Amino acid sequence: MSQAATGVQLGEAEAVRASVSKYYGETLQATSDLKTSACCTAKAPPADVLAVLRQLPQEIIQKYYGCGSPFPAGLKGSGLRVLDLGCGTGRDCYVCAALVGEKGFVTGLDMTAAQLEVAQRHCDAWQQQLGYAAPNMRFLQGKIEELAAAGIAPGSIDLIISNCVINLSPDKAAVLKEAYQALADGG
Repeated sequence: MSQAATGVQLGEAEAVRASVSKYYGETLQATSDLKTSACCTAKAPPADVLAVLRQLPQEIIQKYYGCGSPFPAGLKGSGLRVLDLGCGTGRDCYVCAALVGEKGFVTGLDMTAAQLEVAQRHCDAWQQQLGYAAPNMRFLQGKIEELAAAGIAPGSIDLIISNCVINLSPDKAAVLKEAYQALADGG
């Protein structure tokens, strides 16, 4: 998407991305470092989500910086192909990987290498813990405004989730355009 079409200045967008990447990749070291809890949910997640959260690796829980609950009803055993925009350390991907089942697949995308290192560190053990023959989760580094460039094929995703990250994008129109392109028919 061109600069003229979005109204976002290139230098401005890169400054926003650099600031976000530094905050989430370097400044924050644990959930307790977050500056606010203003957008957190007021009640516990659904029972199926809560059961999976209790099984997650401790490092994933400790380095979770999202807010709210991006999990729609009906994920359990759905076999859906899920994309998590701005996955961070992967908490929501790990939950979705368990919920969609062995025939589903989850892709987490984040621009921050430090976050992705944590996310990838526990993938094999999680797959084994779930009893899956093969991994049903992967993590990619890239920008949420450039899904195709990050390796997300057009029409390859059934469901897109995001935990407050679109809010941080300097080019929301590009995010939505790329998300639409990534969705399969009916997604």
